[in-house]
Amino acid sequence: MSKRTDQLHLGAFIYYAGHHHAGWRHPESGVEGMYDFDLYRSIAETAERGKFDMIFFADLLYVQHVDMAASGMLDPITLLSALAAVTKRIGLTATVSTTYNHPYNVARKFASLDYISKGRAGWNIVTSQLDIEAHNYGLPKHPDHALRYEMAEEFVEAVTRLWDSWEDDALVLDREAGIYADPGKVKAVDYRGKWFSSKGPLNVPRPPQGNPVLIQAGSSPQGQEFASRYGEVIFTAQQSLEAAKTFYAAVNGRLSGAGRKPGSLKIMPGISPILGSTVEEARRKERELTDLIPAELAVMALSGMVSHDLSAYPPDGPLPDIPDPVEKSNGMKSRVQLIMDTARTEGLSIRELGQRILGARGHLQYVGTPEGLADLMEQWFQEKACDGFNVMGPVLPGDLETFTDEVVPILQRRGLFRTEYSGTTLRDHLGLERAEAGHFGRRDAAKAGVNG
Repeated sequence: MSKRTDQLHLGAFIYYAGHHHAGWRHPESGVEGMYDFDLYRSIAETAERGKFDMIFFADLLYVQHVDMAASGMLDPITLLSALAAVTKRIGLTATVSTTYNHPYNVARKFASLDYISKGRAGWNIVTSQLDIEAHNYGLPKHPDHALRYEMAEEFVEAVTRLWDSWEDDALVLDREAGIYADPGKVKAVDYRGKWFSSKGPLNVPRPPQGNPVLIQAGSSPQGQEFASRYGEVIFTAQQSLEAAKTFYAAVNGRLSGAGRKPGSLKIMPGISPILGSTVEEARRKERELTDLIPAELAVMALSGMVSHDLSAYPPDGPLPDIPDPVEKSNGMKSRVQLIMDTARTEGLSIRELGQRILGARGHLQYVGTPEGLADLMEQWFQEKACDGFNVMGPVLPGDLETFTDEVVPILQRRGLFRTEYSGTTLRDHLGLERAEAGHFGRRDAAKAGVNG
């Protein structure tokens, strides 16, 4: 197999005080600063020092189990806007739900962030997952999985049309003639869909990147189809090299059917590294974190994931035969499937499976040395299982600092990762073209039921 000539892409995925569910309890976590801007400025500066492509903030629209879990988070767009002022190159990306927002607001927020950051914004498109989110927005129930993707297609279509409502050269700024903008180059979009409508134009001119980078996080068949149309980055969860290679080939195989070029979509699975100077030291750290997870919490987490109450079963016994949880799930179907596959292939007990979920939420967890992690990342990259990784520090900020100081230099010495930024925008970092008007195409108007 010939070696790839491109380089890895890296995202720093920030989640509470660490991705491990018990990470906030670790003495080295920054949990006291979870609502303090200084913590996030420090994290962003670390990631930028490591030349990461982007920093990424998830967003959840609820709080749950506040007695046992870190819960609640700052609004990511507000936070990223502040971080734009104290960073220079790193991409600034965040989750915003298509189910509990309006396209005009989202188009405006990300266009504004792209201007504030001089072209470093990216939007992780999600459809949300739980009824408790619906309740916070006055709705009795979370929409069904298929319906959410139908709504999301309309939502993204409306957002991209709003970004296109100003032509690149619409601003005239002629003081003498008194002409601010060419009215012929600022046009209404008149988007009318089944779920969302917006007349437009947007009240922010066309963003510096044309469109902020679109990121997608679903790996179900519907998620893959959605990504083939709109996604420029996929954040995915894969537990093995072979599964990742199959996913990589499947998603890239859809691009030509969507009229897209090879390389226009970057696939970045999550990886949660627990590192030590020796494998034994790393395993000790893993045990320390696992021991902080109460058995009842592990059972509760798994019960929620598989939509079946497991509290009556022995926690150290196997997962019992239960109704198909993937079919029952109205949340992250691909993640539920991954958990069930793990249960079958590794023979984990209920407690162990629950702890696995709470350790990295279905993402790949690596326990070992920095050199060993670099080996794994290189193998996945070279064998076309991914284009890079979303690095999920189990305990933050320390684990991101360790990765930056000990793993990034190894990747750089091997020629797998940049030593300096060569561009200024997130699209530059990812090797993506600037988005021209109509960049994402237009759905068939009859099929979509829209005008414009």
